[in-house]
Amino acid sequence: MPRSPSSSDVPIRIRVPATSANLGPGFDVLGLALDLHLDVVLGDPSLDGDDPHRNPALKGFRRAGGVGPLGWTGAIPPGRGLGFSGAARVGGIIAAILQRGGSLAESHREVLAIGTELEGHPDNVAASLYGGVVAAAGGHAVQIPLAPVISSAAVVLWVPPEETSTDESRTALPAQVPFGDAVFNVGRSSLLCAALAAGDVEALRAATEDRFHQDVRLALRPRSRSALDAALAAGAWCAWLSGSGPAIATLVDPAPEAVTRVTRALTALGCVGAEAEVLVTHIAPTGAQVLSS
Repeated sequence: MPRSPSSSDVPIRIRVPATSANLGPGFDVLGLALDLHLDVVLGDPSLDGDDPHRNPALKGFRRAGGVGPLGWTGAIPPGRGLGFSGAARVGGIIAAILQRGGSLAESHREVLAIGTELEGHPDNVAASLYGGVVAAAGGHAVQIPLAPVISSAAVVLWVPPEETSTDESRTALPAQVPFGDAVFNVGRSSLLCAALAAGDVEALRAATEDRFHQDVRLALRPRSRSALDAALAAGAWCAWLSGSGPAIATLVDPAPEAVTRVTRALTALGCVGAEAEVLVTHIAPTGAQVLSS
């Protein structure tokens, strides 16, 4: 039976990375972990009494059998396309597994299965769980080996203040796509996986093109379209709508002058400061971790 930690217990802290999903053509399949994190704390009463239907960390915790208080803190902004709900759910599920005496190392498949059930798609939870760049489908998740030039790249994010509901964003997508568009996306997602492994940065712009969801979603977010175009014009290797948006993610040569060109281009849009943030991050090679027990 699961136990509720007493006040004398040392809190268990689970650190989970933010994610950027889809990466253009990899709709609901590809995800990338970012070095922005959320901590879920077992035994912290800050979420005690919160509604598990509204809080993703608590919902994951309860779904996996967790009891008692749970808290969280972190730097992942919710509703921006950076995987907040997926990371929170992963942390909550892991907290429940640890509470009943299990270990993270032996529970990846369970975490992935429950997280995918709650999210409705595996890309965010897989990247938060495993780290790096992950392809997830059919109940499996596999890290894509990254060439050194890719693993060391800067990930520059443009994050506006408005939120996007993933559920609402999906209602704008077509129920069917033309056969030619399906072939286009299969080709681009395959090219993207190969380019990441081979370190072919020249192929990345074409490899992140998409015909499934980006154009529809960007039509609803013209500022996001402007940010994507500005980043590419400033020399980013590639850019994509992060998750369902409105954030834009880019891969950039880590040389300071290259990063500065992209950040200045995004700043020049006039959408920074109180209105939006431009963040320079990196690919997080490690997924969810238990920091204390």
